[in-house]
Amino acid sequence: MGAEAVSTILAADDLELAAVVDPSDVAGASGVVHVGAIGELDADLVDVVVDFTIADVARETIAWVARNAKDAVVGTSGLTDEDLEAARAACSGGPSRILVVPNFSIGAVLVQRFAVQAAPYFASVEVIELHHAAKKDAPSGTSIATTEALADARSRHGLGEPHDPTESTTIPGARGATGPGGIHVHSVRLPGLLAHQEVIFGGPGEGLTLRHDTYDRSSFMEGLLLALRGLSSITGVVRGLESVLDS
Repeated sequence: MGAEAVSTILAADDLELAAVVDPSDVAGASGVVHVGAIGELDADLVDVVVDFTIADVARETIAWVARNAKDAVVGTSGLTDEDLEAARAACSGGPSRILVVPNFSIGAVLVQRFAVQAAPYFASVEVIELHHAAKKDAPSGTSIATTEALADARSRHGLGEPHDPTESTTIPGARGATGPGGIHVHSVRLPGLLAHQEVIFGGPGEGLTLRHDTYDRSSFMEGLLLALRGLSSITGVVRGLESVLDS
């Protein structure tokens, strides 16, 4: 994702790649300032930081951004609600704008939007997320965000937790994890996959399945550009590409 971001920013007429932060060399970034860690970066060089790392590193990035009054787009998985609250506290009263994006795919964001629209009309819903075999965390940040949005939509329309008739499981965990609002979330990790999600609704006599498939990481780059160009429309720390989708 970092290498894709470098190529995308270099190709954008309205953006300039000011520096790269990475312990290793990054393809395509020759001639650009290169440091090994965010603490080594000269803050005067940059306006916005793009972070595609791991959660521990992203926490350091967010702290640096708030301390230096910069903006950021963070695409790192594994950040918790507590991390976002800490980021909001660090940015409180300051000029920093931080957009945390679980998924840069515009299609995935639209599936979540459509799922929220469908939620009040079906008695039950479950989420299945499928990712490549190298993904370390489960469930994915996208599926968590989708489940939270579904739970909120159901609650606002007076729907409680989806009914689950299961009384026993032959194999523990067979029904997946129980996410916000009692919605079941299932994670699949297999070679050959990249990033995929299904939201499956069920009601009397009918069902509705919303599915999004990502086949190549290049699909995330339009969302990254949208996030960078839409930063001026947010305030403080915000999660989700949908926050700038209509800006």
